[in-house]
Amino acid sequence: MKNTDLNEEILKNEIAQARSAAQVADASEPRAQSVHYNHQSGRTVIELQNGASFLFPPELVQGLADASPDDLAQVELTPSGEGLHWETLDVDLSIPSLILGIFGTKAWMAELGSRGGSVTSTAKARAARQNGKRGGRPRKTAQDT
Repeated sequence: MKNTDLNEEILKNEIAQARSAAQVADASEPRAQSVHYNHQSGRTVIELQNGASFLFPPELVQGLADASPDDLAQVELTPSGEGLHWETLDVDLSIPSLILGIFGTKAWMAELGSRGGSVTSTAKARAARQNGKRGGRPRKTAQDT
């Protein structure tokens, strides 16, 4: 066997292993077959290859929060089906991250959390009144810090 035959055999084995790994990834990782922005619901809709759908409101996502509906409608799917791309907004997102609820950097996510905590609702008002009847929020002690 010549050295070139050996190199060619190694290359063929490596290609077969890479194809096998890609098939496993395709079966186990969420990949999209299509994406569009729904003007009526105000949500971006991702249709996954496994038949499931994932929708999200753009205002949760870093880089999309202040985008116009026309800009949001220009969403493209990456060739691998693992990402979304908005050329005009210069935004790229990972579909697996979106599904996990990661809509931006740590700082962005912290800001989202603080905004959510400041929202008022009848349930929060009721809970605050109940707390007040019991003496209010317990004071912090040295152990709490």
